[in-house]
Amino acid sequence: MSKILKSILVLALLLATGCTAQEKSLSAEITVTDRIGREVSVVPGSYQRVVCIGAGALRMYSYIGDTALLCGVEDIDNTALEQRPKMFDAAARPYVLAYGDVFETLPSCGVGGPAAQVAEAEQILSCNPDIVISEYEDVEKEDALQQQLGIPVITLKTGADGVFGEEFLESMKLLGVVFNKQDKAETLVNYVENEKNELQNRTGNVAEEDKPSVYISGLGNWGTTNHLMTAEKYATFETVNVKNVVSGLGIKGIGEIEEEKFVALGENMDMMFIDAAAIKNIIPLYNEDPSLFDSCKAWNNGEVYLQMAYNAYYTNYEIALANAWFIAKTVYPDLFADIDIDEKLNEITKAFLGKELAAEIYMCPASYGGYQKIDTKEFFR
Repeated sequence: MSKILKSILVLALLLATGCTAQEKSLSAEITVTDRIGREVSVVPGSYQRVVCIGAGALRMYSYIGDTALLCGVEDIDNTALEQRPKMFDAAARPYVLAYGDVFETLPSCGVGGPAAQVAEAEQILSCNPDIVISEYEDVEKEDALQQQLGIPVITLKTGADGVFGEEFLESMKLLGVVFNKQDKAETLVNYVENEKNELQNRTGNVAEEDKPSVYISGLGNWGTTNHLMTAEKYATFETVNVKNVVSGLGIKGIGEIEEEKFVALGENMDMMFIDAAAIKNIIPLYNEDPSLFDSCKAWNNGEVYLQMAYNAYYTNYEIALANAWFIAKTVYPDLFADIDIDEKLNEITKAFLGKELAAEIYMCPASYGGYQKIDTKEFFR
């Protein structure tokens, strides 16, 4: 046998062995524990038809997964449909801004939205998926859905700290494993952790006496929040070392304080940030009672600022991160003089979604033009 022929045979054998090993690595079944503690058997990187259900599932998948693999989408995320839930249409949902053209081409896997508290199994089956990514965080219902569908159902979860919490980061890592996108997941997780560390490092040495007292207003579920909705343990404030004016009130999670308490705290409010999601509800309240904020020092001194709505069909994680930079830059301008918030938002959306979306986010009606100091004499007219 000639040397050339031998070489060809050896090369062919090596290629065949390599292909066999690669196929084996792609077809090896493993067991993962999803974010609500369920053990699910999956074959990493094998899935070609994906459906995402429940608030936040499609958003999180869009950060890590390939949207070209989607075979169905909830009606709420398909803006081409006339008959669908539209309560979030005015708000910026960056994953929809980035991939809405893809979502519009897909069949329905269910209605979605706050009113949809149960997965629509028949509608999901009509899309013929080979895996479901879910945000319905009920173990028994998820087990029942998986049995009914006959395919893996992987449940994600985000804790109260949102983009700054371990639950979000672990959900990203889980998606990385399931879809064989570990490098992409690790890159995003590292980016978020580095951003958090930089925010903390820049603000960590501010003396307590140099910290203004700040009130965050308008937190909570989309469409129901107002100026009295706030949080004592607001992860963004804690990350950027901001003194929260409602600290010590014993508020559990996001809660509504009494009007009398808001008035009493007003003289201590050096600065106020209003989440854009609350503006549509605050405007009629203010028009009905123009003295609504008379007790608030921040209002009287023109120290009221608008942050972007970070809660629209659950958390917009990239916007929540950008809000932290905006708040930090506003409260501590000398420490963040090098930061342009529009550039930072573009950097963040590119890290999460591969696209710079600041201009599109600001164009959404419920963004009111973007991050800004509010002209209290004109804005609420």
